[in-house]
Amino acid sequence: MTSSHTRLDALMHRGTDFLGTRYAIMAGAMSWVSERNLVSAISNAGGFGVIACGAMTPELLDAEIAATKAMTDKPFGVNLITMHPAINDLIDVCARHNVGHVVLAGGLPPAGAIDRIKGSGAKLVCFAPALALAKKLVRSGIDALVIEGSEAGGHIGPVTTSVLAQEILPDIAPQIPVFVAGGIGRGEAIAGYLEMGAAGVQLGTRFVCATESIAHPNFKKAFIRASARDAVASVQLDARLPVIPVRALKNASTELFTAKQREVAGHLDEKRLEMLEAQLQIEHYWAGALRRAVVDGDVENGSVMAGQSVGMVKKEEPAADILGTLVAEAASALENRG
Repeated sequence: MTSSHTRLDALMHRGTDFLGTRYAIMAGAMSWVSERNLVSAISNAGGFGVIACGAMTPELLDAEIAATKAMTDKPFGVNLITMHPAINDLIDVCARHNVGHVVLAGGLPPAGAIDRIKGSGAKLVCFAPALALAKKLVRSGIDALVIEGSEAGGHIGPVTTSVLAQEILPDIAPQIPVFVAGGIGRGEAIAGYLEMGAAGVQLGTRFVCATESIAHPNFKKAFIRASARDAVASVQLDARLPVIPVRALKNASTELFTAKQREVAGHLDEKRLEMLEAQLQIEHYWAGALRRAVVDGDVENGSVMAGQSVGMVKKEEPAADILGTLVAEAASALENRG
């Protein structure tokens, strides 16, 4: 092992200890993409795969965890959405399977969820798009944090990864492990965030074109052809309808989403919908649009969610090769910096 690899291992040590993996590289949970095949491949290669529960029922999640465990004996996590109506049942499914890490996304955890997850023996990872929320989550007893910048794919916050890292790492990293996400496509960036105090990183877009990913060939082709500027954030039409922006490749679905917002805002005007139901309709729209692209291969009318690092995705290759390249680039960057 070279001195640069030894240095990289030392910088990743806190993250690898926390995850129980060879590398402190988490895979972002991507609905319809992050399932048993990709998750097990990433974990088997030394990374940390994460099942995207999304809108799954407890029964579907139960089957997905069991199938993943049959394909890997390495650690992996489960990503749950806080607004899921069956969140407690999903937590119970994870507990029955002795899932070691639960990743909660989509806002502040609902009452009791933190105690329920930690009571099962699982480590709890949450997302924070701002320092104030990060501090609040630390006080509530979470075990680790992911800070994800606006360069990421899917649902995004307003602040870039580089700014979040500068703002949050000095304050929070001394207390709990922090994983940096959003726009990371090469190992040089991984090395940089580790040197800033991150315990590790999370990448989603980079793994979409893994050989083991079940994403439709059309979906993968769209990624390979795209440049960073093709991954754009959706626009909010109505201030009364707080829609979390979504970053995806420009296509006809961008216009379809605008039409969907108009329709839902109209129903709010006519008092045919409550606000929560309106927001859920928007979420269901995205879930369906993403499925059309990932599963059916309709990359024109479906949502091709991608981060700005999509321009660094050049080909389809095994997950182990992607991880190997990232690690080699990170070690080389450390060596070049002396």
